[in-house]
Amino acid sequence: MRTTTSPNPSAASGRWRRIGASALGAAALVLAGFGTAAHASAAPATSTSASAKVTWAATPCATPKHKGELACNSYRVTGGTTAFQKERAAETGKTAKVTPKAAAASPTGYGPSDLQDAYGLTDAAADNGSGETIAIVDAYDDPNAAADLAKYRSYYGLSACTVANGCFKKVSQTGSTTSLPSADSGWAEEESLDLDMASAVCPNCNILLVEATSASMANLGKSVNEAVALGAKYVSNSYGGSESSSDTSYDTSYFKHAGVAITVSAGDEGYGAEYPAASRYVTSVGGTALSSSSTTRGWTEKVWNTSSTEGTGSGCSAYDAKPTWQTDTGCSKRTISDVSAVADPATGVSVYDSYGVTAGWYTFGGTSASSPIIAAVYALAGTPGSSDYPASYPYAYLGTSSLNDVTSGSNGSCSSSASYLCTAKSGYDGPTGVGTPEGIEAFTG
Repeated sequence: MRTTTSPNPSAASGRWRRIGASALGAAALVLAGFGTAAHASAAPATSTSASAKVTWAATPCATPKHKGELACNSYRVTGGTTAFQKERAAETGKTAKVTPKAAAASPTGYGPSDLQDAYGLTDAAADNGSGETIAIVDAYDDPNAAADLAKYRSYYGLSACTVANGCFKKVSQTGSTTSLPSADSGWAEEESLDLDMASAVCPNCNILLVEATSASMANLGKSVNEAVALGAKYVSNSYGGSESSSDTSYDTSYFKHAGVAITVSAGDEGYGAEYPAASRYVTSVGGTALSSSSTTRGWTEKVWNTSSTEGTGSGCSAYDAKPTWQTDTGCSKRTISDVSAVADPATGVSVYDSYGVTAGWYTFGGTSASSPIIAAVYALAGTPGSSDYPASYPYAYLGTSSLNDVTSGSNGSCSSSASYLCTAKSGYDGPTGVGTPEGIEAFTG
């Protein structure tokens, strides 16, 4: 497991969600019950991966500006040498460059060919996805979304996806293309990450970006409904907050869409349940550290975990009922996660972003990356059955070659009687679910 040191151990994390979390001072503490809460106002702490010598910080949207808002689940690399840089240096025999704190002139994280190869999707990405629409639900407006998406796709040789050719569309939570929310540079970073990951895995797919008026559950939920109303069969959500007794009502109001694959980030604060990842109607997506290897697959994965408070989320819901396709016995209610994909910032993905930051290439991590990746895998696999909740699909392939079983690592401490909730093992476990994709078979009905 990766060891971690903090450059500033006294800094507040800036990512408080849970009631009872201690802050550095009463003025900095904001209670975070879901739907009523926010995070501490202090700047996000920077984390360091000792083994990869990579530093990163939570993106600004990981610290909600307003009471009641949810947090995005992303980190941006600020320095060090990423896994991508090390691997490319080894291939060329050159010295690996250090990622600058400002934008880089060229990518420093994994790109489309890396992700497609790692998850056995190269052929499907070339042949499938035409006519399918992946919806990305985020809060606030990214004025540069279309332009930044064009930069990403052009650099990697992906087909153009523009408003003009009908591939890309950006709307508000009411479906308007002209009356959009106020702009926010932190959420713009999140939107760039989500759009680029959908493009990387399903380059032939259309992309619908639905921007909520704010990051409240009500507005994000209405955005999910709008995405479905506009015809999207795959909807990615890279945000979350603490559970509450209201979650079951949110389930039926916003996430109960049979025949639609709705993916949700499991969270970035280590062991512990988040909502809406805990909804019984969504596919909750955990995070891994992804590295190249000499194995037959050519890649290896383990649970993403940097510290006891930073890593992929997982756990046992306090409120949501267990779906019929989950058979684990250590949690009587909904268990998080279902599946997983890369999320470790030290093995992060390349993103092009320009709004509110120096325009250029950044490397991102967090389960905000894994959610759109899995939504895109569903899109490659094809339209779900009209009465299905596609979270059930991968469970039918548990233990088969259609999934990569992640068996190493943990994301915190949990009961010894149900250690699988926080520790990877053969078969199902909380941090990585039934595993990561190996092709599209496990994501078909």
